[in-house]
This record gives sequence, structure tokens and C-alpha cells, in this order.
Amino acid sequence: MSQNNRQLENWCYLACLMEATARKPGNVHPEASFPDLSYIDFVKSAQVTAPLLVQSQPGNVGQIVLNCVKETRKVTSSNSNLGMILLLAPLLAVPQELTIAEGIDAILTGLTVDDARSVYTAIRLAQAGGLGKTEAEDIATDPTGTLREVMRLAADRDAIASEYESGFQIILQTAVPALKEFWIQTLDWEAAIIRLQLQLMANYPDTLIARKCGRSEAEQAAERARIVLQSADFKTSLAELDNWLRATGNRRNPGTTADLIAAALFVALRDGFIPTPEVSTITEKVPPRFKPELRILAHEG
Repeated sequence: MSQNNRQLENWCYLACLMEATARKPGNVHPEASFPDLSYIDFVKSAQVTAPLLVQSQPGNVGQIVLNCVKETRKVTSSNSNLGMILLLAPLLAVPQELTIAEGIDAILTGLTVDDARSVYTAIRLAQAGGLGKTEAEDIATDPTGTLREVMRLAADRDAIASEYESGFQIILQTAVPALKEFWIQTLDWEAAIIRLQLQLMANYPDTLIARKCGRSEAEQAAERARIVLQSADFKTSLAELDNWLRATGNRRNPGTTADLIAAALFVALRDGFIPTPEVSTITEKVPPRFKPELRILAHEG
């Protein structure tokens, strides 16, 4: 592996690790699990997919998504990272001599029907929740359009699909600038990520919540995120939001927002908007009970 690819793999892994480790309201993190999904599931998923994602290039984006889902299924039985993979695969296909903003649209324009076919297979394999049925290009059928074209059909109800249509507008125009600002303000990677989550939820009601619970509940989550951002007692308001999001199990899990965060972290690291942290500065926030398994995973990696 070239030095450049090794660095890309490191940034990809760090982005996923930081997203999973930050104690964001409503999401899985070291101190909060779902019945079918734990923090270690996310760490394992990041470890097996980062080496595959660096192989992404024009012509194989869909196949890389499928390969990542296949490897993820070997280490966890749940859908831990489909949304992240769908966002990261085209981002990592951008030639390294270009910034993401300079190169992403050419990658998206070049996506093919074969890419769509591979992604449909990956989605079915991952058993993504809350998709429902559509009149055109339903996930249970064989796609007839390119990956960008079929994503465009879902753009009004899925933020990840919307990124394919818009050229990653949310990530490039909102998430990365906000992350950079919060990073400077807080001087703490976890605090910056939590604030980024709140900002994204407030601006773009989480589409996973909308699919599971309805648009009105996603809008309510967005309003609650805005309240936390404006609160004089941030810590208490954040805990109240976390309690509300978890009150119905994982139905109000802002999972799409988490996927956007992982992608934004990768872009910010790759293109120099934030400094690259050491893994130890991330895992130092993990409770001691996880440390032995993290050490084993690091050794295996």
C-alpha cells in the first residue's frame, strides 16, 4: 500500500472511530448500546471497511459498497454502517490530487447502472430498516438507472440519497464548515462532534427518524436539537434530548445524521480542515471495560 493510501485509510478509520466514540444523544457510543448493536460493532465495522474503501475509484464505487457490506456482515449481524459506506465510497474515489469539493461531482456523474446494481444488492444484504416500497426503482427490483439517477428518486426522503443528487452539499457546505468552527471553539474533538450533530439535526431533520416514526417526529427532534444549541444549560438540555431520543428504544435514533458526521469527519481530515488526532486521544474517552477488546482489535488490525 502506498503512503498516500495508508493515510487515506487512517483518515477513514479515524472518522468512523470518532463518530462512534463521541457520546452523541440518541446514538450508540461506548456508554449506550441498542439491543442489536454495540460500540464494538462499530469499531469492528470501521476496521474491516477502511482498507476496502481506499480501493474505491471511478468505475468500482458500487462494488466497493457491496464488498464493505459483505465484510461488515462477517463481524456484526446488524446494519452498523451502510449509510457511512454509501457516503464514503464516492468520497474516497476522488483523485488524491483534488480536494473533495473539486472532484466529487465528476465521481457522481460517472456512476453507472452496474454501480446501482451492486448498491441494491448491498442494501438488501445489509437489511436496512424503514425503506418501504417505491413506485420506481424499488430496492427489491433490478435498477435500470445509474446509481446517481436512482438516488435522485429517493432524495426527498433520504439525506444520503440527497447527497448523491446535490454533490454532497450538506457535507461540504454545512457539515465541514460547522465542524471546523466547533473544533476551534471547543478545542475538543468530542464536543465539536456533538455540536455538529445538533446543528445537522436542527437544519436537516433526520431522515431515519422520519422513515421510522414519521416526518412530524423528525421535525420534533430537530426543534429539540435547536433548543439544546441555544440553551444556557447545555449539559442538562443535552441529557434531556438524549432521554427523549431513547424513550422509544432505537426508533428515534438519528442514524442518518451519524452517517453524515462520519463523512464530514473524513472530508475535514483529508482536506486539512481539522488536525488528525492520534487514536489514543479518541480511545482515552472509552470506559475501561472496553480497553482490552480495543487493544485486541488494534493488534489484529
